[in-house]
Amino acid sequence: MATHESRLSRILAEFKPQTYESEFTRFIRELKQQRPQLEAEQRKSRAIWWDHAQDLDELERDKESRVKQQAYVYQNKV
Repeated sequence: MATHESRLSRILAEFKPQTYESEFTRFIRELKQQRPQLEAEQRKSRAIWWDHAQDLDELERDKESRVKQQAYVYQNKV
């Protein structure tokens, strides 16, 4: 039984379709291989711009100072 399964798996492996890899995926994979430090640089940049403490008072002031806008800005007020 085991030989039958191994023979079957060999036969099926021959007919296994090639997996598709898009041009973009290939580009990203090759870029990461050429520049392994790329992901660390991305994390560092994200930390500079996004991962920082939020000032809750400032967020509240921003929220309160917003001017309400009508749903469709180009429509005359009725």
